[in-house]
Amino acid sequence: MRTHRDLDVWKNGIELVKKIYAVTSDFPKEEIYGLTSQIRRSVVSIPSNIAEGSARNGTREFIQFLYIALGSVAELETQLIISKELGYLKDLSVFEDLEKIKVQLINLIKSLKKKSEEARQ
Repeated sequence: MRTHRDLDVWKNGIELVKKIYAVTSDFPKEEIYGLTSQIRRSVVSIPSNIAEGSARNGTREFIQFLYIALGSVAELETQLIISKELGYLKDLSVFEDLEKIKVQLINLIKSLKKKSEEARQ
């Protein structure tokens, strides 16, 4: 039986968590309870919601959690833009990583919706 651990989007989410924790460790200490904390919560939310959704009962619930993960992607992107504008974020490759996850989430949602519709016919 497949689980969230088999999904590339979940694996990429875990890799992004590690990368974000590394880049935010260089943020100013006064941001530890502000922007740093918010960014870390947002990035952890992405693979966490993928995992929770895949463990739920049914495709509809899984899709709902994938949309929540997609919302966390948008939230994280905004926080990273703010960090860049403030001069805190130096490693801009995180934007490419985040875009890849966004595309993977959208494609997974489309695929699950299509399979769900086909099963109803």
